[in-house]
Amino acid sequence: MDAYLFFKWLHIVSSTILFGTGIGTAAQMWLAHLRGDVPAIATVTRNVVFVDWIFTGTSAVIQPLSGLMLIVLAGYDLWESWLVLTYGLYVLAAICWFRVVWLQIQIRNIATVARDGQTSLPPDYYLYMRQWFWLGWPAFISLVIIFGLMVGRPLLW
Repeated sequence: MDAYLFFKWLHIVSSTILFGTGIGTAAQMWLAHLRGDVPAIATVTRNVVFVDWIFTGTSAVIQPLSGLMLIVLAGYDLWESWLVLTYGLYVLAAICWFRVVWLQIQIRNIATVARDGQTSLPPDYYLYMRQWFWLGWPAFISLVIIFGLMVGRPLLW
């Protein structure tokens, strides 16, 4: 396998892991929240935090590195409009993700304390869940647009 095909494969697989893990963990966390079962929320959020660091975090690092290699190997100009928009959207998604992970850690800790103390979830939990929910949308939409930009490579300006 030549270098271009290797990095293309790596880029596609890591983008699939990044996107799929994001949707999967978000669905699990949201469904646990909707059930309102404190022990389940504590367990799911513990798993989500772990999976986000291992799979999403690793893929989030591989994406720009493999993308840069593809740009160089394919001979694209680093400043082509579709790439510049991709960079911006990726940074937006990353900023949202860092905050989301922090929120997930807080939610995990709150749910664990409530589970261990056999109490209901405090108001901070609901505040953090609202923030978590709304921050997921710009990250999700950014990644969907990035997929479109990678496939279409449109001249934007």
